[in-house]
Amino acid sequence: MIWLHIKKFTVVLIGALLNAIGMNLFLIPANVYASGFAGMAQLLFNITNDFLPFTITTGILLFILNIPVTILGWKKVGKSFTLYSFISVILMSTFLEMIPIYAPSNDILLNAVFGGVIGGIGVGITLKWGASTGGMDIVAMVLSRMNDKPVGIYFFTLNAIIIAAAGYLYGPEKALYTLVTLYVSTRVIDAIHTRHQKLTAMIVTKNTDELKKAIYAKLIRGITTVPVKGGFSNENKEMLIIVITRYELFDLVRIIKKVDPHAFTNIVQTTNIFGFFRRE
Repeated sequence: MIWLHIKKFTVVLIGALLNAIGMNLFLIPANVYASGFAGMAQLLFNITNDFLPFTITTGILLFILNIPVTILGWKKVGKSFTLYSFISVILMSTFLEMIPIYAPSNDILLNAVFGGVIGGIGVGITLKWGASTGGMDIVAMVLSRMNDKPVGIYFFTLNAIIIAAAGYLYGPEKALYTLVTLYVSTRVIDAIHTRHQKLTAMIVTKNTDELKKAIYAKLIRGITTVPVKGGFSNENKEMLIIVITRYELFDLVRIIKKVDPHAFTNIVQTTNIFGFFRRE
């Protein structure tokens, strides 16, 4: 367990470092915006720098924006996920303050693309290990559970606000390059983790009760059990069907490997669901 936390912390640290590099070496010098709260912190920094008599750095703004979100996530999402997400925020804020803002290239398109790729890798590996970069990830998860709507709606809304504000304040060209960054980073995250917001896991196991108990202890999700029979072995088993968000995939895989490493599991895309999406 300790070794798992060490590996998870290391991945979160690397992800935060990559995000900070993508911003300080590519996006911020080109005045192109990242997605989510990082982009919001960039925008607020530019507004304070250009229109107000005081300036707050992007790293500090990112940290401040995430404080209320972390409290919300601790109560509504889960302690482990929120803790590592806040660690990611602290590390990224620290790296943003430490790494000098320097542009290897003056080409805005190159900065937009490489900033999106590097940031996407950082977010992707962080998500793959059961954490997030904080901010909109947690807000979207909470709102999605409350309203049973896809988390993508909330990401789109915040990013649309960032793009519109950037276009209004600094010209439409900046907004268009921000769209390039968002597209590139999204594609990279999809390749590393998964592009599907909701997933269905079908788990064939002989340890039904033990596995259900372990899943219920970790995830706020309902489970449907279906009796099945092995085609070759003729053994009687049960199939557990559970719909999860992509943020819960890491925890589910760990539970299955721990409780029944011989279970057969199929993870498929879920396009839409109807009815309740959580266990009360």
